[in-house]
Amino acid sequence: MGHGHPERPARIRAISDQLISQRLADFLHKIDAPVATTEQFVRVHDRHYIDHIIKSAPRKATVQLDLDTLMNPHSLDAALHAAGALIAGLDSVLSGEVSNAFCAVRPPEHHAEHDRAMGFCLFNNVAVGAAHALSECGLERVAIVDFDVHHGNGTEDIFEGNDQVLFCSTYQYPFYPFSQPSGAATNIIHCPLPAGSDGELFRQAVTNHWLRVLQRFQSQMLLVSAGFDGHRLDPLAQMQLTEADYQWITERIMECANEHCEGCVVSTREGGYDLEALAHSVAIQVRCLMKL
Repeated sequence: MGHGHPERPARIRAISDQLISQRLADFLHKIDAPVATTEQFVRVHDRHYIDHIIKSAPRKATVQLDLDTLMNPHSLDAALHAAGALIAGLDSVLSGEVSNAFCAVRPPEHHAEHDRAMGFCLFNNVAVGAAHALSECGLERVAIVDFDVHHGNGTEDIFEGNDQVLFCSTYQYPFYPFSQPSGAATNIIHCPLPAGSDGELFRQAVTNHWLRVLQRFQSQMLLVSAGFDGHRLDPLAQMQLTEADYQWITERIMECANEHCEGCVVSTREGGYDLEALAHSVAIQVRCLMKL
């Protein structure tokens, strides 16, 4: 997205290097993400919006979609594969090929609304995955948990009022994208936290607001929008979480999945802009998904 932009290729390289250095990469089953199809996108995005993104892809230089979100000549291809990663992850987990999946993708996704790109996001990959699970995999209930430091406004926009999808989101508030929790939709669970919140407040919010609802919902698949920008070292936010908190939330997610959906979890990377904190936090989550 341009020189100096926080959503940069080094984020994926840092994750890959950390998985190698911790010897986790040797035990992972790697899947190259396919390209998501138009049929898979139109379940969650407006057809005119999809066409707009495709037509906006530049042949050289960059084009700006909003104040934060740009495309270069490779962005569209990356976005199509990023959404395809969720499809491949879901299919691989549900077929029993793998136990769980982590999608190490760029660009991120959870700010992309039904007909709008924003916050570094072009398409809402986790929404594409959830809709695929409901439409093609025969599932009737899917839960999405989002612990990015920014509210997943796009995911909420797409699924608000859809009783087949439970969306639980914890985030720093007030903060970008400056969402106003309405509390009107029963399938949307908000956990706004003030700047400076530490792991104790984070864990209390998840325990008091997410876990009971997840238990009642009895999801058949758990999708995770895993944002690691709540880490105390992250330059874009003011939360005080650590790797131990990301291990804790992943363990709680796994416990819920083991109880209600045969342990099926597909996680996708959202925010996290301090490279060392991001890499170590992802490795913690991958280790939990691998049940090590």
